[in-house]
This record gives sequence, structure tokens and C-alpha cells, in this order.
Amino acid sequence: MKKFLIPIGSFAALGLLLAYALSQMQAGKLSPRTIPSPLVGKPLPSFTLPVLHEPTRQVSAKNLNGQVYLINVWASWCVACKVEHPLLMEIARQGVAPIIGLDYKDERTDGLKWLADHGNPYQVSLMDTDGRVGIELGVYGVPETFVIDAKGVIRYKHIGPIDAGVLREVLVPKIQELKAASG
Repeated sequence: MKKFLIPIGSFAALGLLLAYALSQMQAGKLSPRTIPSPLVGKPLPSFTLPVLHEPTRQVSAKNLNGQVYLINVWASWCVACKVEHPLLMEIARQGVAPIIGLDYKDERTDGLKWLADHGNPYQVSLMDTDGRVGIELGVYGVPETFVIDAKGVIRYKHIGPIDAGVLREVLVPKIQELKAASG
């Protein structure tokens, strides 16, 4: 009988932990979209990547400094990217902040076709064909969006598609705060 107490106790503890996590998710205190990133507050990793529309032209992380901007990690094969894309088009239309695209683990022709079909909200879209820059950014999957300050420091990371609430309640206030701080 004693040999069954440890497995039963372990199972009960695991069940309680699961129940607690579910209650936190229902209360809005825990979400897979709010996984903290160890890179928030740190400089954007150094990179130099080819431009999707002009592969002979290269852009580095340092080229992007001096402005508050978003990096949006996307791919033509990403279903959720299609969901958030109209909102990215609206962000670009309104001039909220420049959006730098990071075409993640994608074929150039597929990325170009996708943007031709759905519109291009990006000031520039860079090709991360092998996914190394995405790995350095700690990308879990696409889409993901980062807010970068004028000094090139990551200030916020959003996992999953952006929706109107996230834009209104998180991204726009964060961008405005960073723009005001950079003068």
C-alpha cells in the first residue's frame, strides 16, 4: 500500500498545479502570449540581412537605430500572419511607427508573392532564410512583434498575432512613450 502513496501523491500535486495554472489563465493573469523575454531591455542582437525586394542590398541592426520602430516576424506559410496583416497595414497607413519585416524561414519568391497578394506594410522586409536571427531574438513562432527604441534596445515583445486591443492598449502607448523619451 505504501508503494502507491508516492505516485498518487505526485499525481495529486500535478493535478493541483494544473488547476492553479488554469485558474490563472481564466483570470487573465497567465497567458502564453505573455511569456517574458530575457531580451527585453537588452540591445537588438547584431545582424546583417538581405532585403527581400533587393537581395543584393543588406541592412544591419545598426542601420535601424535612431527611430522607434516595430520588427514583425512573419512568413508566407504562416496562417496567423494573414490574420494580423490587415492591422499591420493600418499601422503603416496611420504612421504609428515604421515596421521592419523579418521574413522568417521562407523562400524569397513566396514572400514576394505573399506581399504582392496581401499588401506591404513594411518599410523594409529582411530575409531570415535560415532562421538564425529569429533564434537570436528568441522567436517561438510566427508572428511575433518587437518594439525597438531609438537606441536599438528591445522594449516589448508580443507573441502571436496583434489584435486591435493589443495595438490600442499596449503597442501605441509603448511607442508614444518611447518616442517622447527619445525627443
